[in-house]
Amino acid sequence: MDHFPLPRRAPADFIDGRWVDLAGPNGQDAHASHDGRDARSTAVITSVNPAAPDEIIWQGVPQVGHVDAALAAARRAFPAWAALPAAERHQFLRRYQQVVKSNLERVAGLICEESGKTMAESRFEASALIAKVDITLDPAGAWSRITDFEVPVSATRRGINRFKPHGVMAVIGPFNFPAHLPNGHFVPALAAGNTIVFKPSDKTPAVGQLIAELWEEVGLPPGVFNLVQGAADVAARLVSHDDLDGILFTGSWPVGRRILEANLDRPGRLIALEMGGNNAAVVMEDADLRQAVIECVRAAFATTGQRCTCTRRVIVHERIIDRFRRAFVEAARSLTIGPGRSEPAVFMGPVINEQAVATVLDFQRRLVARGGKVLLEAKRAEGGSNAPSQRIARTGETPMLRSRGHFISPGIVEVDGSQYRAGDGEHDCEVFGPLVRLSACRDLDDAIAQANATQYGLAAAIFTQRTGDAERFLREVRAGCINWNTGTAGASSKLAFGGLGRSGNHRPAGAFSVDYCAYPVASMVESSAQAEIPPGMAFDDAWLK
Repeated sequence: MDHFPLPRRAPADFIDGRWVDLAGPNGQDAHASHDGRDARSTAVITSVNPAAPDEIIWQGVPQVGHVDAALAAARRAFPAWAALPAAERHQFLRRYQQVVKSNLERVAGLICEESGKTMAESRFEASALIAKVDITLDPAGAWSRITDFEVPVSATRRGINRFKPHGVMAVIGPFNFPAHLPNGHFVPALAAGNTIVFKPSDKTPAVGQLIAELWEEVGLPPGVFNLVQGAADVAARLVSHDDLDGILFTGSWPVGRRILEANLDRPGRLIALEMGGNNAAVVMEDADLRQAVIECVRAAFATTGQRCTCTRRVIVHERIIDRFRRAFVEAARSLTIGPGRSEPAVFMGPVINEQAVATVLDFQRRLVARGGKVLLEAKRAEGGSNAPSQRIARTGETPMLRSRGHFISPGIVEVDGSQYRAGDGEHDCEVFGPLVRLSACRDLDDAIAQANATQYGLAAAIFTQRTGDAERFLREVRAGCINWNTGTAGASSKLAFGGLGRSGNHRPAGAFSVDYCAYPVASMVESSAQAEIPPGMAFDDAWLK
């Protein structure tokens, strides 16, 4: 355990500027709820290293009642924080940048250990925390969209548009980008004057606690940033709480749906959802095949298929599918797999847990039962040690570091694209792992129809040298992120990031996250005391005497 870059203190929540250990005597503590609602401790939550599941990273007993205490602290802190000039709030964010820079390897190392990502991906994620501050505060970019402005209305009247923070915001983070994605919410939320209650994924609580420790080092006023750990019961308490003004969520569609259901009677509560996808990449007959194969393999299996933008479906023109298929399978077979700290570096780490392994293998079986043909079988890794030098060397198999962790090799199943139907649970679902479906299309019409055969709408890509085909694809495919000659996975934080349908509710994050962190207030200001008497009204100044 000594090599783990663990949080500096034992498992705890961070409430009103103080750490509260998890848990106190008999599962209760001074922050338990006193409003009559259930405040008992939840079950123990434990995070492990997915590459070595017997190595525990974080273990604690979350307290449901801490949600009430954290929200109360955030509510108390809100008026003063919102009243600070924006420039002063932004100084805290600049300080946060410096704190993250000083702890970059520590953050990256813990992401690697707790999520199973490779170190290259973990360092990239840690660096994104720093970049998000610059993107948010750019006066000529994102910040300009929530900057107050005036317009002339008449000779004596001016209009003012101000932007005000919503209030107390809940940020609910995912396990696959446990630092970057919640950071993408709370940096703009804090910059705009909101206060935060952050609940990390129960699969990556240590990263969440480390982020809270960094904010503590920044020296925010007590209550501005709060952390509550927990699983579904803590999340349910948080998103259904009355003392909340907004929910910023990244996760799955089923959980996003439950959040919406819990807030049907709160139309004024801001809810921003990013919920994954069933993303398609189309390869047309004129595409640069080398480029298309490399990008489709990268986008399908990056982060071991655990990105919401990963390619789940590859749709290839029937005239080139034979050539594409052969290269696609061989390139996927070449991917090296192992613990994130392996040397030399590997392409894929483990998936997050045993359930994720079982889900991928079960989906592969279901595809075969529906007539799918396995081109490259996704397989569970077997036994052995974590030693980087010990590779499976059987001919024809994916190079894999032997490990007892949650490792699974990449899988490719060829299916009949005409079977795709939006809402068909056998095809139209997001399976978070390294499994991709391949299908043929007759022409661009067929390719677009297959790409749109989903209730999700996050990402899509087309590979073609014809500008007209690419522009038509951009117009007609229903997705929030549509790429041309590059894969679906890999977004720019300088652009919007979000989807539609089951992928999101038109609250894109990325550079547009500032837009949902403040709301506009319009004011009319009259400088003259000579109010015009409208037709149909009479007024006598003598009435005022």
